[in-house]
Amino acid sequence: MTAPLTPHDPPPARTAADGCHRLPAPPPPEGPARNRSVTTRELVEAALVALAVGLLGIALGLLWLWLAPRVELVSDGRAVYMKNSEAEDAIGADGRFVLLGLALGALSAVAVFLFRRQGGIPLVLGLAVGGLLASVVAWRLGVHLGHEGDILRRAREVGPGVAFDKSLELRAKGALLAWPAAAMAVHLALTGLFGPRDPEPQPYPEPPRPAQPAAPDGPGLH
Repeated sequence: MTAPLTPHDPPPARTAADGCHRLPAPPPPEGPARNRSVTTRELVEAALVALAVGLLGIALGLLWLWLAPRVELVSDGRAVYMKNSEAEDAIGADGRFVLLGLALGALSAVAVFLFRRQGGIPLVLGLAVGGLLASVVAWRLGVHLGHEGDILRRAREVGPGVAFDKSLELRAKGALLAWPAAAMAVHLALTGLFGPRDPEPQPYPEPPRPAQPAAPDGPGLH
C-alpha cells in the first residue's frame, strides 16, 4: 500500500502503460496567419499606389479652388477690414478642404481595394502616404492659384469701399490628414467585409484509444 496523497502533493504522472496517451502537438498555422516577410512585389505595388494617389492631389487642389468660399475684404483708405466679420467664410475654406479630402480618400480606398483585394500592411501604408502627399499637393496648388497678390496694393487698386477677395489659405493644417485617415478607414473596412478569409484551423487528430486487456480465462475452463 502507498501513503494517501495530501492536498499539497501533485497527482502522479500517468504514462502510456496506464492506458493514457499524450495528445500530439498542434500543427503550425497555415495561410495568412503564418508570419512571413514582405515581398518585393508588395513594396512595388505600395510605391505605385502612393504615387498614383499623390497625383490625385491636383484634382483636389482644383476642386478646392473652385468650391471654397472666399473671404471678402474692404478698405476705407487707411486700413483693410473683412466686409462681413460674422461670416463663416473664414473657416469655410478649411471645412471644404476636409470634406473634399474625405470624399476623395474614400474613393481612392475603393479603387485600391478593387485593384488588389488581398490588402496587406504595405498597401495600406502606401495608401496613407499617397493620401498625405495628395493633400500637400492640393494645399500648395490651391494656395498658389488662389493668391490675389499683396492685400494693401490690391486695396489701393480697387479703391475705398470696394470689396475684393482675400487670397485662399488653409488655416487648420490638420485638414491635411482627412484624406489619409478616410482612405485607411475605408480600405480596412472593405478588407474586413469583403476580403479573403483565413482558412479554418485543422482539427486535432483523435488520440489512439488504449488497447483493452484480454479477459483472463476463468478457473476450470479449458
